[in-house]
Formats: sequence, C-alpha cells, structure tokens
Amino acid sequence: VQLQASGGGLVQPGGSLRLSCAVSGDIRSINAVGWYRQAPGNERELVAFIPNGGSAAYADSAKGRFTISRDNAKNMAYLQMNSLKPEDTAVYYCYARIQSAWRMGDYWGQGTQVTVSS
Repeated sequence: VQLQASGGGLVQPGGSLRLSCAVSGDIRSINAVGWYRQAPGNERELVAFIPNGGSAAYADSAKGRFTISRDNAKNMAYLQMNSLKPEDTAVYYCYARIQSAWRMGDYWGQGTQVTVSS
C-alpha cells in the first residue's frame, strides 16, 4: 500500500491550496483518511479526519477554512485549504487506515510542503 500526497506549494496569506492523496496497492477497504501537519520544531498534529461513512472532524485551527473529502471510487483523499495563514506553514501528510488482504494497518504519505508567505 502506498500513499502519494501532492498539491503543496507557496501561497500568499489568504490564498488557497488543494492537497491530494492517492492511495494505491492492495486495498480491500479504506476505513478512514486524514491529514496531519508538522511545522519545524513542532510535533505532528491532526488537521482533519474522515472515517468511512462518518462525519469529518477538524482541528480548531482548521474549522471553517479547510475541508476534507474523499473519493472512494478513485481511492483519493483531498484537503481544500482556504484563507491560508502563515501559521499553516508545515509539511502536510496524508494518512489512511486500510484493510488489505493481509491486515488492517495505518499508512502515511511522504508529505507535501505548504508555505504561506507574502
């Protein structure tokens, strides 16, 4: 199983970015997807999470600005980020809990850098 995150970049404050996460491999079901971020000197923190068939949950810092979504048919997850702030600067990681033929496991993408700066 592999997760490939993309869509990061440099954006001005107030701008928007859409992150994508492509999930591939031996996938029987994707039970949950999420986005985490890690800024320099900080621990990795949850940004948004959506379980299969459930409602999305957001960190307080993301509420009202970020939207997580998933396309089960395409094995894709997305994070739409609007009204970006400099404090959103971090490496963003996608996460998925996946049932494969062998096991239920937690998987991470490689991270994509988001920089919010004027």
